[in-house]
Amino acid sequence: MIRMGILQVLKTQLLCHLIICYVFLVSGFIINLLQLCTLPLWYINKQLARRINCRLGYSVSSQLVALLEWWSGTECTLYTDPESYPFYGKENAIVVLNHNFEIDFMTGWTFCERFGVLGSSKVLAKKELSFVPVIGWMWYFLEIVFCKRKWEEDRKTVVQSLHNLRDYPENFWFLLHCEGTRFTEKKHKISMEVAEKKGLPKLKYHLLPRTKGFCVTVQNLRGTVTAVYDSTLNFRNNEMPTLLGVLNGKKYHADLYVRRIPLDTIPEEESECAAWLYKLYQDKDEFQEHYRQTGRFPGPITSPPRRPWALLNWLFWVCLLVYPLCMLLLQMLLSGSTFSVVCTFVFCLAVSVGIRWMIGQTEIDKGSNYGNKDANKQ
Repeated sequence: MIRMGILQVLKTQLLCHLIICYVFLVSGFIINLLQLCTLPLWYINKQLARRINCRLGYSVSSQLVALLEWWSGTECTLYTDPESYPFYGKENAIVVLNHNFEIDFMTGWTFCERFGVLGSSKVLAKKELSFVPVIGWMWYFLEIVFCKRKWEEDRKTVVQSLHNLRDYPENFWFLLHCEGTRFTEKKHKISMEVAEKKGLPKLKYHLLPRTKGFCVTVQNLRGTVTAVYDSTLNFRNNEMPTLLGVLNGKKYHADLYVRRIPLDTIPEEESECAAWLYKLYQDKDEFQEHYRQTGRFPGPITSPPRRPWALLNWLFWVCLLVYPLCMLLLQMLLSGSTFSVVCTFVFCLAVSVGIRWMIGQTEIDKGSNYGNKDANKQ
Protein backbone atom coordinates (compact mmCIF):
# COMPACT_ATOMS: atom_id res chain seq x y z
CA MET A 1 0.00 0.00 0.00
CA ILE A 2 2.83 2.40 0.93
CA ARG A 3 4.70 1.45 -2.24
CA MET A 4 1.62 2.20 -4.35
CA GLY A 5 1.23 5.53 -2.57
CA ILE A 6 4.82 6.50 -3.34
CA LEU A 7 4.40 5.47 -6.97
CA GLN A 8 1.27 7.58 -7.26
CA VAL A 9 3.09 10.60 -5.84
CA LEU A 10 5.94 10.08 -8.32
CA LYS A 11 3.47 10.11 -11.19
CA THR A 12 2.40 13.65 -10.28
CA GLN A 13 5.95 15.03 -10.30
CA LEU A 14 7.04 17.44 -13.01
CA LEU A 15 10.29 15.54 -13.56
CA CYS A 16 8.36 12.43 -14.59
CA HIS A 17 6.22 14.50 -16.94
CA LEU A 18 9.33 16.04 -18.48
CA ILE A 19 10.83 12.60 -19.09
CA ILE A 20 7.62 11.27 -20.67
CA CYS A 21 7.33 14.24 -23.01
CA TYR A 22 11.06 14.21 -23.81
CA VAL A 23 10.87 10.54 -24.80
CA PHE A 24 7.74 11.12 -26.88
CA LEU A 25 9.11 14.14 -28.75
CA VAL A 26 12.63 12.85 -29.40
CA SER A 27 11.47 9.37 -30.40
CA GLY A 28 8.84 11.03 -32.58
CA PHE A 29 11.43 13.09 -34.43
CA ILE A 30 13.57 9.98 -34.93
CA ILE A 31 10.58 8.11 -36.34
CA ASN A 32 9.65 11.04 -38.58
CA LEU A 33 13.19 10.92 -39.97
CA LEU A 34 12.92 7.17 -40.55
CA GLN A 35 9.59 7.73 -42.30
CA LEU A 36 11.23 10.30 -44.54
CA CYS A 37 13.82 7.67 -45.46
CA THR A 38 11.02 5.41 -46.74
CA LEU A 39 10.11 7.87 -49.51
CA PRO A 40 12.42 6.29 -52.13
CA LEU A 41 10.94 2.90 -51.29
CA TRP A 42 7.48 4.14 -52.34
CA TYR A 43 8.66 4.18 -55.95
CA ILE A 44 10.13 0.68 -55.69
CA ASN A 45 7.67 -1.20 -53.47
CA LYS A 46 4.75 0.93 -52.32
CA GLN A 47 3.09 -1.78 -50.25
CA LEU A 48 6.28 -2.54 -48.34
CA ALA A 49 6.72 1.18 -47.63
CA ARG A 50 3.18 1.29 -46.29
CA ARG A 51 3.77 -1.69 -44.00
CA ILE A 52 6.96 -0.15 -42.66
CA ASN A 53 5.19 3.14 -41.99
CA CYS A 54 2.44 1.31 -40.11
CA ARG A 55 5.07 -0.09 -37.73
CA LEU A 56 6.81 3.26 -37.38
CA GLY A 57 3.50 5.03 -36.77
CA TYR A 58 2.61 2.45 -34.15
CA SER A 59 5.81 3.29 -32.29
CA VAL A 60 4.56 6.87 -31.86
CA SER A 61 0.83 6.45 -31.21
CA SER A 62 1.29 3.46 -28.91
CA GLN A 63 3.16 5.71 -26.47
CA LEU A 64 -0.08 7.59 -25.82
CA VAL A 65 -1.91 4.29 -25.42
CA ALA A 66 0.76 3.16 -22.93
CA LEU A 67 0.28 6.43 -21.06
CA LEU A 68 -3.44 5.72 -20.71
CA GLU A 69 -3.35 1.96 -20.12
CA TRP A 70 -0.14 1.46 -18.14
CA TRP A 71 0.82 4.82 -16.61
CA SER A 72 -2.62 5.93 -15.46
CA GLY A 73 -3.96 2.37 -15.25
CA THR A 74 -7.20 3.37 -16.96
CA GLU A 75 -9.44 0.38 -17.60
CA CYS A 76 -11.45 0.02 -20.79
CA THR A 77 -14.54 -2.18 -20.79
CA LEU A 78 -16.08 -3.17 -24.11
CA TYR A 79 -19.79 -3.87 -24.50
CA THR A 80 -20.51 -5.65 -27.75
CA ASP A 81 -22.31 -8.54 -29.39
CA PRO A 82 -20.24 -11.75 -29.04
CA GLU A 83 -21.12 -12.60 -32.64
CA SER A 84 -19.49 -9.37 -33.83
CA TYR A 85 -16.38 -9.75 -31.69
CA PRO A 86 -14.52 -12.17 -34.03
CA PHE A 87 -14.66 -9.58 -36.83
CA TYR A 88 -12.82 -6.89 -34.87
CA GLY A 89 -9.29 -6.44 -36.16
CA LYS A 90 -9.93 -8.85 -39.03
CA GLU A 91 -11.67 -6.43 -41.40
CA ASN A 92 -11.58 -2.84 -42.59
CA ALA A 93 -14.16 -0.70 -40.81
CA ILE A 94 -15.44 2.84 -40.31
CA VAL A 95 -15.63 3.65 -36.60
CA VAL A 96 -18.17 6.34 -35.64
CA LEU A 97 -17.25 7.82 -32.25
CA ASN A 98 -18.98 10.36 -30.03
CA HIS A 99 -16.90 13.43 -29.18
CA ASN A 100 -17.61 14.36 -25.56
CA PHE A 101 -14.33 13.95 -23.70
CA GLU A 102 -10.83 15.40 -23.76
CA ILE A 103 -9.25 11.96 -24.06
CA ASP A 104 -11.78 10.25 -26.31
CA PHE A 105 -9.14 10.07 -29.06
CA MET A 106 -6.85 8.13 -26.69
CA THR A 107 -9.66 5.75 -25.82
CA GLY A 108 -10.36 5.23 -29.52
CA TRP A 109 -6.69 4.42 -30.07
CA THR A 110 -6.80 2.00 -27.14
CA PHE A 111 -9.70 0.22 -28.84
CA CYS A 112 -7.56 0.01 -32.00
CA GLU A 113 -4.57 -1.28 -30.03
CA ARG A 114 -6.56 -4.05 -28.35
CA PHE A 115 -7.42 -5.45 -31.79
CA GLY A 116 -4.06 -4.87 -33.46
CA VAL A 117 -4.95 -2.07 -35.89
CA LEU A 118 -3.45 0.95 -34.11
CA GLY A 119 -0.57 1.37 -36.54
CA SER A 120 -2.87 1.35 -39.56
CA SER A 121 -5.78 3.33 -38.08
CA LYS A 122 -6.95 6.38 -40.05
CA VAL A 123 -8.75 9.59 -39.14
CA LEU A 124 -10.26 12.59 -40.88
CA ALA A 125 -8.06 15.42 -39.55
CA LYS A 126 -7.66 19.16 -39.96
CA LYS A 127 -5.18 20.13 -42.67
CA GLU A 128 -3.21 22.24 -40.18
CA LEU A 129 -2.26 19.10 -38.25
CA SER A 130 -0.26 17.77 -41.19
CA PHE A 131 2.36 20.46 -40.44
CA VAL A 132 2.69 19.56 -36.75
CA PRO A 133 5.91 17.64 -35.97
CA VAL A 134 5.69 14.06 -34.69
CA ILE A 135 1.93 13.37 -34.86
CA GLY A 136 1.14 15.41 -37.97
CA TRP A 137 4.19 14.26 -39.91
CA MET A 138 3.55 10.67 -38.85
CA TRP A 139 -0.02 10.95 -40.14
CA TYR A 140 1.20 12.30 -43.47
CA PHE A 141 3.17 9.11 -44.09
CA LEU A 142 0.23 6.99 -42.90
CA GLU A 143 -1.98 8.55 -45.60
CA ILE A 144 -4.33 10.18 -43.15
CA VAL A 145 -7.18 12.08 -44.82
CA PHE A 146 -6.72 15.81 -44.20
CA CYS A 147 -9.35 18.49 -44.80
CA LYS A 148 -9.71 22.27 -44.44
CA ARG A 149 -13.31 22.09 -43.18
CA LYS A 150 -14.44 23.91 -46.32
CA TRP A 151 -16.39 21.25 -48.12
CA GLU A 152 -16.26 22.88 -51.54
CA GLU A 153 -12.45 22.69 -51.39
CA ASP A 154 -12.26 19.45 -49.43
CA ARG A 155 -14.44 17.12 -51.45
CA LYS A 156 -11.99 16.39 -54.26
CA THR A 157 -9.06 15.95 -51.85
CA VAL A 158 -11.01 13.71 -49.49
CA VAL A 159 -12.32 11.54 -52.32
CA GLN A 160 -8.82 11.07 -53.74
CA SER A 161 -7.38 10.25 -50.31
CA LEU A 162 -10.10 7.67 -49.72
CA HIS A 163 -9.50 6.11 -53.13
CA ASN A 164 -5.84 5.70 -52.20
CA LEU A 165 -6.87 3.43 -49.32
CA ARG A 166 -8.58 0.89 -51.56
CA ASP A 167 -5.42 -1.16 -51.99
CA TYR A 168 -4.06 -0.64 -48.47
CA PRO A 169 -2.12 -3.77 -47.45
CA GLU A 170 -3.14 -3.79 -43.77
CA ASN A 171 -6.54 -4.01 -42.10
CA PHE A 172 -7.45 -0.48 -41.05
CA TRP A 173 -10.11 1.33 -39.06
CA PHE A 174 -11.21 4.77 -40.22
CA LEU A 175 -12.14 6.76 -37.10
CA LEU A 176 -14.77 9.48 -37.55
CA HIS A 177 -16.14 12.08 -35.13
CA CYS A 178 -19.21 12.95 -37.18
CA GLU A 179 -20.17 15.77 -34.82
CA GLY A 180 -17.18 17.66 -36.19
CA THR A 181 -16.18 19.19 -32.87
CA ARG A 182 -16.18 18.33 -29.19
CA PHE A 183 -19.44 18.62 -27.26
CA THR A 184 -20.03 21.75 -25.15
CA GLU A 185 -23.29 23.11 -23.82
CA LYS A 186 -23.00 26.20 -26.01
CA LYS A 187 -22.37 24.20 -29.18
CA HIS A 188 -25.14 21.80 -28.22
CA LYS A 189 -27.65 24.64 -27.93
CA ILE A 190 -26.70 25.97 -31.37
CA SER A 191 -26.73 22.48 -32.85
CA MET A 192 -30.23 21.77 -31.55
CA GLU A 193 -31.46 25.04 -33.05
CA VAL A 194 -30.25 23.71 -36.40
CA ALA A 195 -31.97 20.37 -35.72
CA GLU A 196 -35.24 22.16 -35.00
CA LYS A 197 -35.01 24.12 -38.26
CA LYS A 198 -34.41 20.87 -40.15
CA GLY A 199 -37.30 19.14 -38.43
CA LEU A 200 -35.01 16.57 -36.81
CA PRO A 201 -35.44 15.10 -33.32
CA LYS A 202 -33.32 16.87 -30.73
CA LEU A 203 -30.39 15.07 -29.16
CA LYS A 204 -29.58 15.25 -25.47
CA TYR A 205 -26.00 14.00 -25.34
CA HIS A 206 -24.65 14.67 -28.84
CA LEU A 207 -24.34 17.41 -31.40
CA LEU A 208 -26.16 17.04 -34.70
CA PRO A 209 -23.86 14.94 -36.91
CA ARG A 210 -22.37 16.46 -40.04
CA THR A 211 -23.33 14.07 -42.79
CA LYS A 212 -21.23 15.01 -45.82
CA GLY A 213 -17.94 13.58 -44.61
CA PHE A 214 -19.58 10.36 -43.48
CA CYS A 215 -21.54 9.88 -46.69
CA VAL A 216 -18.51 10.50 -48.90
CA THR A 217 -16.44 8.11 -46.78
CA VAL A 218 -19.07 5.38 -47.09
CA GLN A 219 -19.47 5.94 -50.83
CA ASN A 220 -15.76 5.80 -51.58
CA LEU A 221 -14.84 2.93 -49.27
CA ARG A 222 -17.56 0.54 -50.43
CA GLY A 223 -15.89 -2.67 -51.47
CA THR A 224 -12.94 -1.86 -49.20
CA VAL A 225 -14.67 -1.48 -45.85
CA THR A 226 -17.12 -4.16 -44.76
CA ALA A 227 -18.75 -2.61 -41.68
CA VAL A 228 -19.43 0.49 -39.61
CA TYR A 229 -18.68 0.23 -35.89
CA ASP A 230 -21.09 2.49 -34.02
CA SER A 231 -19.04 3.30 -30.91
CA THR A 232 -20.43 5.16 -27.90
CA LEU A 233 -18.07 6.12 -25.07
CA ASN A 234 -18.71 7.11 -21.48
CA PHE A 235 -16.81 7.13 -18.19
CA ARG A 236 -18.00 5.76 -14.89
CA ASN A 237 -19.05 7.93 -11.95
CA ASN A 238 -19.78 10.85 -14.31
CA GLU A 239 -16.06 11.56 -14.56
CA MET A 240 -14.74 14.03 -17.13
CA PRO A 241 -11.19 12.74 -17.70
CA THR A 242 -8.42 15.06 -18.82
CA LEU A 243 -5.02 14.55 -20.40
CA LEU A 244 -3.45 16.26 -17.39
CA GLY A 245 -5.20 13.74 -15.15
CA VAL A 246 -3.81 10.87 -17.22
CA LEU A 247 -0.33 12.41 -17.08
CA ASN A 248 -0.67 12.65 -13.29
CA GLY A 249 -1.45 8.93 -13.19
CA LYS A 250 -5.13 9.28 -12.36
CA LYS A 251 -7.06 6.11 -13.09
CA TYR A 252 -10.32 6.28 -15.02
CA HIS A 253 -12.73 3.59 -16.16
CA ALA A 254 -13.97 3.87 -19.73
CA ASP A 255 -17.01 2.00 -21.02
CA LEU A 256 -17.36 1.61 -24.77
CA TYR A 257 -20.45 0.24 -26.49
CA VAL A 258 -19.81 -1.01 -30.03
CA ARG A 259 -22.34 -2.21 -32.59
CA ARG A 260 -21.15 -3.77 -35.82
CA ILE A 261 -23.32 -2.68 -38.76
CA PRO A 262 -22.60 -4.28 -42.18
CA LEU A 263 -21.83 -1.57 -44.71
CA ASP A 264 -24.15 -3.07 -47.31
CA THR A 265 -27.12 -2.22 -45.05
CA ILE A 266 -26.34 1.52 -45.28
CA PRO A 267 -28.08 3.39 -48.13
CA GLU A 268 -25.90 4.49 -51.04
CA GLU A 269 -27.87 7.61 -52.01
CA GLU A 270 -26.55 10.65 -50.13
CA SER A 271 -29.84 11.94 -48.70
CA GLU A 272 -30.80 8.46 -47.50
CA CYS A 273 -27.32 7.94 -46.05
CA ALA A 274 -27.64 11.25 -44.19
CA ALA A 275 -31.02 10.22 -42.79
CA TRP A 276 -29.46 6.93 -41.70
CA LEU A 277 -26.70 8.80 -39.83
CA TYR A 278 -29.23 11.05 -38.07
CA LYS A 279 -31.06 7.93 -36.92
CA LEU A 280 -27.77 6.42 -35.73
CA TYR A 281 -27.18 9.41 -33.47
CA GLN A 282 -30.69 9.16 -32.09
CA ASP A 283 -29.83 5.58 -31.15
CA LYS A 284 -26.54 6.73 -29.61
CA ASP A 285 -28.50 9.22 -27.52
CA GLU A 286 -30.70 6.40 -26.24
CA PHE A 287 -27.63 4.35 -25.33
CA GLN A 288 -26.22 7.29 -23.38
CA GLU A 289 -29.53 7.73 -21.58
CA HIS A 290 -29.50 4.04 -20.69
CA TYR A 291 -25.97 4.45 -19.36
CA ARG A 292 -26.91 7.47 -17.23
CA GLN A 293 -29.82 5.59 -15.71
CA THR A 294 -28.21 2.18 -15.16
CA GLY A 295 -24.46 2.84 -15.05
CA ARG A 296 -23.80 0.49 -17.95
CA PHE A 297 -24.49 0.03 -21.63
CA PRO A 298 -26.88 -2.65 -22.89
CA GLY A 299 -25.57 -6.04 -23.89
CA PRO A 300 -22.81 -8.35 -22.67
CA ILE A 301 -19.25 -7.40 -21.77
CA THR A 302 -16.61 -8.86 -24.07
CA SER A 303 -13.39 -7.04 -23.29
CA PRO A 304 -10.02 -7.95 -24.83
CA PRO A 305 -7.02 -7.85 -22.48
CA ARG A 306 -4.27 -5.26 -22.65
CA ARG A 307 -1.47 -6.17 -25.03
CA PRO A 308 2.11 -5.68 -23.78
CA TRP A 309 3.50 -4.18 -27.00
CA ALA A 310 2.65 -0.55 -26.24
CA LEU A 311 4.42 -0.79 -22.87
CA LEU A 312 7.44 -2.60 -24.32
CA ASN A 313 7.73 -0.01 -27.09
CA TRP A 314 7.69 2.82 -24.54
CA LEU A 315 10.26 1.09 -22.32
CA PHE A 316 12.51 0.61 -25.34
CA TRP A 317 12.53 4.34 -26.07
CA VAL A 318 13.02 5.19 -22.39
CA CYS A 319 16.08 2.95 -22.19
CA LEU A 320 17.44 4.33 -25.44
CA LEU A 321 16.92 8.04 -24.75
CA VAL A 322 16.89 8.73 -21.02
CA TYR A 323 20.40 7.49 -20.17
CA PRO A 324 22.24 9.80 -22.64
CA LEU A 325 20.07 12.71 -21.48
CA CYS A 326 20.97 12.06 -17.83
CA MET A 327 24.67 11.84 -18.70
CA LEU A 328 24.51 15.10 -20.63
CA LEU A 329 22.73 16.95 -17.83
CA LEU A 330 25.11 15.51 -15.25
CA GLN A 331 28.14 16.67 -17.22
CA MET A 332 26.67 20.14 -17.56
CA LEU A 333 25.98 20.39 -13.83
CA LEU A 334 29.38 18.98 -12.82
CA SER A 335 31.19 21.34 -15.15
CA GLY A 336 30.66 24.08 -12.60
CA SER A 337 29.77 26.52 -15.35
CA THR A 338 27.08 28.97 -14.33
CA PHE A 339 26.10 29.26 -17.97
CA SER A 340 25.56 25.48 -18.23
CA VAL A 341 23.45 25.41 -15.07
CA VAL A 342 21.33 28.33 -16.27
CA CYS A 343 20.88 26.74 -19.70
CA THR A 344 19.76 23.49 -18.07
CA PHE A 345 17.25 25.34 -15.91
CA VAL A 346 15.91 27.40 -18.82
CA PHE A 347 15.59 24.27 -20.96
CA CYS A 348 13.58 22.43 -18.30
CA LEU A 349 11.41 25.50 -17.73
CA ALA A 350 10.73 25.89 -21.45
CA VAL A 351 9.81 22.22 -21.79
CA SER A 352 7.52 22.50 -18.76
CA VAL A 353 5.72 25.52 -20.21
CA GLY A 354 5.45 23.75 -23.57
CA ILE A 355 3.93 20.68 -21.94
CA ARG A 356 1.33 22.73 -20.09
CA TRP A 357 0.48 24.60 -23.29
CA MET A 358 0.00 21.39 -25.30
CA ILE A 359 -2.15 19.88 -22.56
CA GLY A 360 -4.20 23.07 -22.45
CA GLN A 361 -5.06 22.68 -26.13
CA THR A 362 -6.89 19.42 -25.37
CA GLU A 363 -9.13 21.02 -22.75
CA ILE A 364 -12.77 21.28 -23.72
CA ASP A 365 -12.96 25.02 -23.12
CA LYS A 366 -9.95 25.47 -25.42
CA GLY A 367 -11.46 23.35 -28.16
CA SER A 368 -12.28 24.21 -31.74
CA ASN A 369 -14.84 26.91 -32.51
CA TYR A 370 -16.01 24.80 -35.43
CA GLY A 371 -19.77 24.61 -35.15
CA ASN A 372 -19.93 27.61 -32.85
CA LYS A 373 -21.39 30.15 -35.22
CA ASP A 374 -21.24 33.06 -32.83
CA ALA A 375 -17.66 32.43 -31.72
CA ASN A 376 -16.45 35.46 -33.63
CA LYS A 377 -18.65 37.69 -31.52
CA GLN A 378 -16.75 36.81 -28.39
